[in-house]
Amino acid sequence: MLQEKDLKGIYVPIITPFDEAFGLDAGSFYNHALELFQNEIHGLVVSGTTGESPTLTSEEVRELVATAQSAREAAQSAAPIVVGTGTNDTSASVRKTEQAGNLGADAALVVVPYYSRPSQQGIIEHFKRIAEVGVPVILYEIPQRTGVKLELHTVRTILELDGVIGMKDSTSDTSLVSELSRLGSKPVLCGDDALLYRALEAGAAGGMTASANVMTNRFGELFRQFSGGDLVQGRKTFEELLPLIRLLFQEPNPAPLKWLLAQSGVIASGTLRLPNVPITDGLQARLREFRV
Repeated sequence: MLQEKDLKGIYVPIITPFDEAFGLDAGSFYNHALELFQNEIHGLVVSGTTGESPTLTSEEVRELVATAQSAREAAQSAAPIVVGTGTNDTSASVRKTEQAGNLGADAALVVVPYYSRPSQQGIIEHFKRIAEVGVPVILYEIPQRTGVKLELHTVRTILELDGVIGMKDSTSDTSLVSELSRLGSKPVLCGDDALLYRALEAGAAGGMTASANVMTNRFGELFRQFSGGDLVQGRKTFEELLPLIRLLFQEPNPAPLKWLLAQSGVIASGTLRLPNVPITDGLQARLREFRV
């Protein structure tokens, strides 16, 4: 299982390929996961938002995790596999986390409960219950999607729980990671791709970076440059990636990613499940130069 000391580097929330009949395309998923592992990513996230987790059944998650494990073995990689298990129902989140553990997940990515907007104490209790399962938990803070923002005290309380090994920070700036770094904290991964370099400078241990589904080696290169102390080259690499990152989030994720991966032949189809829809012709034209 994933340990706190190993929560660092570039973790890729992998897309979930579907065929044109909206069924799971396990073959494309295997090929893409294999390529990601071969590019020496530091971790893979299955059934995250980038993987269209709200549309996946438990059986599909089971198949995806098993396929990712096969790809990891074929690539002779030791990168951990993290499974998204968070919901706005504590009991359901506990069950999903137990299921992830039974499937052999190395950790669970657990989002702050969304829509119901619980109190700060309610959120703490939510994470206490999930952490008791025994699968290492990564706290996921993304207030623009959950409708509630964690106070610093709440974040620190959750991070102090046994079984919580770190967090993904998708707030809109680097103030949280800066403050946690100053105070001393478990690892924080940046979840806003456009802020990745600034977050590393502020003390982040890496990124959970959807954009790294493409140009994966460049994101790994960026992290190696930064962690090796070559800050000038690291910033240059990031600035070269930034135009792509901005385009990938110009329309709702993961539609731009899936279009680009399909156009590049990495996956067979860019099919999305509703309510996600394909990207506009205008964005397609702008993304064509980035086909890999």
